Amino acid sequence: MADVLDAAGQVEVHLFAAARAAVGASMVTVGAGSLGSVLDEIESRHPEFAGVRPRCSFLLDEVSCSDLHALVHGGSRVDVLPPFAGG
Repeated sequence: MADVLDAAGQVEVHLFAAARAAVGASMVTVGAGSLGSVLDEIESRHPEFAGVRPRCSFLLDEVSCSDLHALVHGGSRVDVLPPFAGG
């Protein structure tokens, strides 16, 4: 039952560099679900994110995650990290 409640909660998505510029904010809150659905929700609200998303990597609760089917529970944090320039 706790998993059902957690899955129905909200997720903090922290955006960096080009992702932050595309969305116009450093953090947004979206509904829990799969990583793919979390990213889709951001893209539906901020269409400019579609141009940045394919180049990004993602952290789910501070752990690298490339599985778009991974479940993101309410209360989790997703970091969206575009490639960074420089050395």
